[in-house]
Amino acid sequence: MNRKQKGFILLMVSLFGIITSSVLFVIGCFSSYLITGLLHRVVLTFLILLTILMVVSIVLIYKGRRRRLFKKWQIILPIVLISLYGIGCSSFLFILYGPFTGFREWLITTAMRTMNHQYYCKWFYSDDMINEVLNSNYIIEVSEDTNPDLVNKDNNDDKLYKNDYEKAILKRDKDALYKIIHFEVNDCDAYLAAIYDASLVKVGLSRYIGEAGQYASTIAKRYNSPLAINGGGFEDPGHNSRGGNPIGVTIADGKVITNNPIYGGTYGVIGFNKDDVLVLRKGASAYTLVNEGIRDAVTMGPFLIVNGKASTMKGNGGWGYAARTAIGQRADGIVLFLVVDSNELRTKGASMKDLADIMTNYGAINAANLDGGTSSVMAEQGEIINDPIDSTLSHKTRGIPTIFMIKD
Repeated sequence: MNRKQKGFILLMVSLFGIITSSVLFVIGCFSSYLITGLLHRVVLTFLILLTILMVVSIVLIYKGRRRRLFKKWQIILPIVLISLYGIGCSSFLFILYGPFTGFREWLITTAMRTMNHQYYCKWFYSDDMINEVLNSNYIIEVSEDTNPDLVNKDNNDDKLYKNDYEKAILKRDKDALYKIIHFEVNDCDAYLAAIYDASLVKVGLSRYIGEAGQYASTIAKRYNSPLAINGGGFEDPGHNSRGGNPIGVTIADGKVITNNPIYGGTYGVIGFNKDDVLVLRKGASAYTLVNEGIRDAVTMGPFLIVNGKASTMKGNGGWGYAARTAIGQRADGIVLFLVVDSNELRTKGASMKDLADIMTNYGAINAANLDGGTSSVMAEQGEIINDPIDSTLSHKTRGIPTIFMIKD
């Protein structure tokens, strides 16, 4: 191998190294998590040394200009690959830090609300940048207790339709327990189920509650439930738990399953009382709720609508876009189950604002967000009808501890 050939190889290697080091250096300028202190200085040192190596390689090529280089394709191929690599890295940095904030807001609001994937955005953004985005996207929940008197199950006239949403809910087959309405949200499939008898809506439990979760469809089959959605949140350290431990308060058929009330924050109790009214409560123990007549409940949030008043949303509501599940109830007592899928790359789905808008359109006076992401499932006759996608981008769900279901 002559001097000119060695110079060309060194040039390609140095260009690859310069591009890579430049990307790391730029990320390090914005992040105090991925590249910090000494490591940042090491990257800068490598960048300087690689620049010197590039100059040396150019000198070698110049001095060996009369010597044979490589075949034409052996020259063009690495140049094209390095060029594409440089364009890709530049595009990546532009998406992360450019003037268009859409991706930045999606990544930060989505990752920071998962609790287990916050490092996704902390790799690339400083605490100040994260707080700036979060301060532009948030939800202010209605600070009221649910008023059960607003629900009147006798006020259910299926012949008068105020709008197309009312018609979609109320026009049904006689004696139907439920009806499923299919539509799209942000180019993703959404399924809204109207359950006409709220007394049939119960909480179902994993057979191995406290130890391991089960698929929502499996739990539904065990209860012989014709329709079910996933329920409350659960402890998931490292995003690798078995899904068996519900957070907060869990009540099933009037029995206390878990009693870890959450005070403050966006989580609260979501359940039905003995009058079959959806009740949304903050900071109450399971035993207090049972004494107040709550028969079935889980813990999650935020609350989307309370007493007909929608929560105030700034931006996308601060929870980003993902597969979502929500539950609501209309003034006529009809219960709404809502599931929205994500896309193939889990970059789309519904925001909290989307959920609140859908629930408002279909007449909910009380509504709350349930667990989302891979957990978001609607099962009919024991079969999943939506398309959950997990963190490996496989089309499958995961084990969960609780569901809301129709059960006689």
